[in-house]
Amino acid sequence: MEIKGERIPATFGGKGYLTNKKLLSDKELAGKCKMYSEITLEPNSNIGYHEHHGESETYYVLSGEGSFNDNGTIRPVKAGDVMHTPSGSGHGLENTSNSNLVFMALIIFN
Repeated sequence: MEIKGERIPATFGGKGYLTNKKLLSDKELAGKCKMYSEITLEPNSNIGYHEHHGESETYYVLSGEGSFNDNGTIRPVKAGDVMHTPSGSGHGLENTSNSNLVFMALIIFN
């Protein structure tokens, strides 16, 4: 079964566009997780800095390159990198390349 993604403006005050391919429905997440998605962040796009409370979020980069804002510390990321943001912390992500930045996003309730 092919899963269609939804192209939307970048979130949390970010610029550009992303495509959110939701891999599991709310029913399948069973109240334990808020989201499990493959996200495609287009070139010159970013997800604005935001905080998580009562949940954590983990990104796993599949392809592309970017800059990850981890509570104000900026670091480069590429395919194979994992970034974890625990409850009470914040993050943002920018695509710094000329190709798509594709990553998995998992939000787990505490």
